[in-house]
Amino acid sequence: MCPNMTTRTTIDQFRGNRLQFVSRLYRDFLVNGIRYFFPGATLQCSSERPEDVSDLLGAIPSGGEMEFHWVGNGYSLSATSQLSEHDCRLLRSITMVLSARYELLLNEALAAQGFMLFRGLPEDRYISAFLDPRPHISAEAIVGLPDRVADAIEVLRTSSMSTYENRRISTGVLLFGSIPEPCHVPPQAPPGSLRYSSQLTTIRSFHRLCDGLHTLALVDQDGLLAELIDVREWTQPYREMPLAVPPTARYADHARATLCGGHICLILSPNGEIRIYSDGLPVFRFVDGKWRLMEARHRYSLWRKAIGNAELAERLFSVALNLAESRRGALFVVLQKAESAPALVSQADLLQDLKHDVSQSRISSKDQLHYLLRDRSVLDVPANVLENIARIDGAVVVCEDGNLLAFGAILHHQSSRNALNRSVEGGRTTAAIAGSHFGTVLKISEDGLISMYSGGHCLWEM
Repeated sequence: MCPNMTTRTTIDQFRGNRLQFVSRLYRDFLVNGIRYFFPGATLQCSSERPEDVSDLLGAIPSGGEMEFHWVGNGYSLSATSQLSEHDCRLLRSITMVLSARYELLLNEALAAQGFMLFRGLPEDRYISAFLDPRPHISAEAIVGLPDRVADAIEVLRTSSMSTYENRRISTGVLLFGSIPEPCHVPPQAPPGSLRYSSQLTTIRSFHRLCDGLHTLALVDQDGLLAELIDVREWTQPYREMPLAVPPTARYADHARATLCGGHICLILSPNGEIRIYSDGLPVFRFVDGKWRLMEARHRYSLWRKAIGNAELAERLFSVALNLAESRRGALFVVLQKAESAPALVSQADLLQDLKHDVSQSRISSKDQLHYLLRDRSVLDVPANVLENIARIDGAVVVCEDGNLLAFGAILHHQSSRNALNRSVEGGRTTAAIAGSHFGTVLKISEDGLISMYSGGHCLWEM
């Protein structure tokens, strides 16, 4: 056999083995990415197809299932609940990033240029593609376009490990969108502008220029740090525009900043949590070492529908967000029937318990203060006062018209005994399960998570 032919055969075999290895490797990446963002879902390989990348983004959602093709295989994703629009969009983002990287590795001309773009955590890139798909639509786009979202996340990640004068750093950035809007013109980066990347974190004074709470860095379409803005002043034109979901009081302006123009706001909070806002909504949170898809619009809609009283739903949801931001635990129970309160709440905790002789109570007993809130509606109680009430150990119990029935209440029900036999987080979770048999419950954990319970089950967590 001719030596050249032998060499050519060896090279062809190597290329074939390389393609097979890369394909299997990226299938593992796909599985890991889906497990990360869809921990309760089941992914099955349903069919094999020829090796191609022509239909990687094809997806057919149906209720709690989605079928799609990726790198020569058909897949079926089954979730325990119906997949939302954002779930489908996130899945497409995962396949988009992996597809572009797969193509890049097989493109010898571009692979050397794009090698550094493989740095960082893959989850950050999936989120980047969710928010701004342009840098991930192809191998050429990976090399040619700045990945502003991933760069911003890297800045916030690096900053979260730093302190200034023994305090944790908070900072934030607004990525100027590509959709024309009448209130703001695209920023013009001055000569010598720096790229908004992790290199900025080596400048210690950088964090003091944009604290993330009142001031933000403004980044242009090329990923350059163009301006520093006051977020309240910048959002003044949007002040009268309604938000689809009640915001956290501290970050209401940050949500409004993204209502128009396709702008994206990323914040590192004083709690060390990364928050991302888009389209006027909180979209992602990085908390407890994990990214969470917020699904705020969908989850708030479920809460509002369950309560049936829009004003009450908004008030309790807003207070819950503020408590979660301050890392204070609480429990709100909205009863379907006010007359069921005695079955859930001890008689001494009920505000309307006229049989209880207050004069016989110890002076340190909480029920000595019941007169301050008797015959009150939570809709009339100032939000800050309601937050303080919710911080008292126990549950805040109201009926569907908003009347306050109890606060600091210890809930009792036989389902609590059953809940103790399961693997639950603690007393507040047990109380939430018990209360959910009488109505709808909103649980706020001290780690900053909010959960909704109904019928003995947790319907969502954000």
